[in-house]
Amino acid sequence: MKTEPNSGSLMGATVSGFELAGASDADLAELKASLYRHRLLVLKDQHLEPKEFVALGRALGTIEVYYEPMYHHPEHPEIFVSGTKPGDSTEGVPQTGKFWHADYSFMSNPFGITMTYPQIVPRTNRGTFYIDMAKVFAELPDRLKDRLRGTLVEHSPRRYFKIRPTDVYRPIHEVQAEIEQVTPPVFHPTVFTHPVTGEEVLYVSEAASFGFVEPDGTRLPPEILQEVLERSGQLDTGFTDPHIHLQSFTEGDLLLWDNRALVHRALHNPRPEPAQSYRVTVHDDFPFFGVAG
Repeated sequence: MKTEPNSGSLMGATVSGFELAGASDADLAELKASLYRHRLLVLKDQHLEPKEFVALGRALGTIEVYYEPMYHHPEHPEIFVSGTKPGDSTEGVPQTGKFWHADYSFMSNPFGITMTYPQIVPRTNRGTFYIDMAKVFAELPDRLKDRLRGTLVEHSPRRYFKIRPTDVYRPIHEVQAEIEQVTPPVFHPTVFTHPVTGEEVLYVSEAASFGFVEPDGTRLPPEILQEVLERSGQLDTGFTDPHIHLQSFTEGDLLLWDNRALVHRALHNPRPEPAQSYRVTVHDDFPFFGVAG
């Protein structure tokens, strides 16, 4: 197995020669260490059956099965299917992730590792945007760092949600009420210490964050969240902000990333084109949060 940092990129590394079937415990430990070091890994020349993709997830930790069954692979519910492949029972849900987010931040116990395995690769506009939120926090002015440390940030999926087939013709207020019941708002540390790298991470996303709160419940002015999102690059609709990294992929690539430190956003084609990816999400060996400061 060989790991090479992506030359001239903000983050990431390419891994060649990794084979799950012959991987030792030392190989898996090296893979995880590289993941935390580089934030984002692209494993080349992977040809895995769905059950093997699940096995890789189990080799890295404990798999989190997505709470909405409509995303599940029909034979392997551990796999979240995102796609636009007509007539396929594993079609999944199209146009997922078209906003900046960290996976499962709206749940009480997010996971540390996300893996995606493209099955049908679009001919154009294929890739995912990433922002390193540890780097963003390190570059904030001291006045803003000091203001954010020790606060909480509200997370909820209510800003963006998928209408399910069973929701058709239901009053929208009923759908929204169900979302609030199944996934009520949660409050996470705005800034926490990464349990592996020791860096302070800013846990804020355009999709799921709804404002900062003091421990006593006092809400901070909404302008602070707006400033943080602007400084991070998440409000840049042209995707030219220097914090934004675009990771492209091709057939046989398997992507792993540090879901603590990165927010991401899918790159979608403006015109419909077949595309499908499998995703497995994993709790690693460490608690997700360590409060900084």
